[in-house]
Amino acid sequence: MIQNYKIITLCGSTRFKKQFLEAQKRLTLEGYIVISVGLFGHSGDDDVWKPGVKEMLDDMHFRKIDLADEIYVINVDGYIGESTKREIAYAEETGKKVNYLYTE
Repeated sequence: MIQNYKIITLCGSTRFKKQFLEAQKRLTLEGYIVISVGLFGHSGDDDVWKPGVKEMLDDMHFRKIDLADEIYVINVDGYIGESTKREIAYAEETGKKVNYLYTE
């Protein structure tokens, strides 16, 4: 935690760009420092699919989780893909609180 602001990292499928942006805005207004994804590969950011980029971004996202006090999973209609499952497991292993957009 920095000062009185908790740091939260958003996790979830990048197909949910609209929900990522809505959550980022809402959580920021609630007083969180929000860390999000840098690119939305499943929403048109084709640079993600260049050689080595997806792997770098996946690793970078784990470092973003390291910086956070907790994570917030964007799980529209309960959808949680394989990458997000790994991020949740990593967050739990490192003692981070895990919150969900939709309750499981």
